[in-house]
Amino acid sequence: MSEQESGSTRFVAGDVALDLQRPHRGGRSLRAWDAADEQLVTEAMARLEPGQRVAVVDDSFGALALGLARFQPDIISDSAALAERLALNAERNGMPCFPVSGWHDCLPSGPGSAEPGPPLYDAVILKVPRQLDYLAFLLRWCNQVLRPGGLILTGGMIKHLPEQAVRVYQELVETEAVLPARKKARLVLCRRGNPTLAGWQRLWLGYTVAGLPAPVQGLPAVFARERLDPGSGELLPFIRRQVASLPQQAPVLDLACGNGLLGITALAQRPDLRLCFTDISSQAVISARQNLMRAGLAADDHSDQVFHADGVPEQTGPFRMILLNPPFHEGGTVGDHIALRLFAQAARSLTADGVMLMVGNRHLGYHRSLRSYFHEVEQLHGSPRFVVFRGARPRLPASRG
Repeated sequence: MSEQESGSTRFVAGDVALDLQRPHRGGRSLRAWDAADEQLVTEAMARLEPGQRVAVVDDSFGALALGLARFQPDIISDSAALAERLALNAERNGMPCFPVSGWHDCLPSGPGSAEPGPPLYDAVILKVPRQLDYLAFLLRWCNQVLRPGGLILTGGMIKHLPEQAVRVYQELVETEAVLPARKKARLVLCRRGNPTLAGWQRLWLGYTVAGLPAPVQGLPAVFARERLDPGSGELLPFIRRQVASLPQQAPVLDLACGNGLLGITALAQRPDLRLCFTDISSQAVISARQNLMRAGLAADDHSDQVFHADGVPEQTGPFRMILLNPPFHEGGTVGDHIALRLFAQAARSLTADGVMLMVGNRHLGYHRSLRSYFHEVEQLHGSPRFVVFRGARPRLPASRG
């Protein structure tokens, strides 16, 4: 059994000892931290001084935030899931829960508008993401928020570090030390460099789609931001056909919306529909809002049109239609566990006559699991890689509206 699969809940790093757990484990014996978390907390405790202002970026389940609680760090996460995870583990350890900010709280939303503000932090502690551009985003952001001489302490499991990460570090920051690998984890200690987000040409990338009034763009953490995802491409024609028969002002949800492509396609076909968008990624939320405005499809008050949430927001629904291209990986964990949770939420959030349109990788066998949530499951299209389904007559009773 690997480190990540250990069922232990005891996290120890230096003089820090915590009881940490994953919510929604679904029978999986996965730990709520990895060796990089242990080493980041240990190294940070050795290097930080009392009274320094610290930011923790993209913690997973609270190991970093709670492990460094004595510094009262600012917690920033792209994932909406961290707030629930941190609250769970803070309560388990009898500790106060820190508020969690997303990137929509920390950055302007317009392209090219991420001008540097005043330096805020003496140190930033962050987990290295898998996406190379998101790593570049994080290091550029560190450069603009760190005080002179400020510390950037980064770490991750070696198998998850992005290719060409060394080049990104060399271009953007001053690397002070690459610490010896331990337990298959690697830490890199850096000092502030010069490049910031301002004027960065890769901050926003996108593509055009036939029939849409403007290109769709995405920030670095957004799925398929540079080119049309093939699965989404196979779903788009069926969205256009299915929304044509919806009643006027029908409520529709783009669930796990990414850059908002699916919902924007529905709105371009039927501008009268009441579209909601939601994604676990705050950078996706910023991107979807921006794309709605670019396309001229934003509601008068679009602040309540796009939600940063882990699944279907509690305050929304029921919906006549839900659009979904579910993710099948979460960090280093790959499988159908995310999709199954979204299927259950979707079934509870539809009207009795509502439908879900979705596309998934063929090898994940969603045609079987969907029948646990819908009385009617129809395959609308299939290709060697993807399958498009229509789920109707939800089995789970609506919990909203």
